Amino acid sequence: MSKVEADILVAIQKRLFDAPLVLPLARGMSLFGEHAAGWMGSGLVLAAVDQRRRGRWLGLSTAAFCSHAASVIIKRIVRRRRPHDDRIRIGVGTPSRLSFPSSHSTSTTAALAYAAHVTGSPAPLVGVPLMMASRLVLGVHYPTDVAAGAALGWLSAELVETLLEDKLKEIV
Repeated sequence: MSKVEADILVAIQKRLFDAPLVLPLARGMSLFGEHAAGWMGSGLVLAAVDQRRRGRWLGLSTAAFCSHAASVIIKRIVRRRRPHDDRIRIGVGTPSRLSFPSSHSTSTTAALAYAAHVTGSPAPLVGVPLMMASRLVLGVHYPTDVAAGAALGWLSAELVETLLEDKLKEIV
């Protein structure tokens, strides 16, 4: 772990960890993003209610699932440990001790970048830095973990958009 990244986490936590509503919101986002389940479920719900774009919304679930799977594989290869500096408070439990890349940042970026494609609006992308920040506030990732996760998520969304889009549009 680099001292610089630990210092960044400490500075973020000093400003935000005890701020009203920040910790409950960050924990809620963590629960929603766990194993990409909230994003995959969102894609399924949207596919059910938006018949015209059903296949495209299934693409959101696909992007979330594939990006999450990729992040888990990379975590097992890289094997970077989660933050463990005594100054860093851990605000939520985690399913593993592995940190790089952040799976929450990966699947969130994949889902929201894909949603931006579907809707033609950049508005869904607002959620990406919020999820990234939540992982830092909770003390479970380093800044490079969330940045790499976001990059992997963006790549995943673009790949699903490129490779599967024609097939997914046909699903009605």
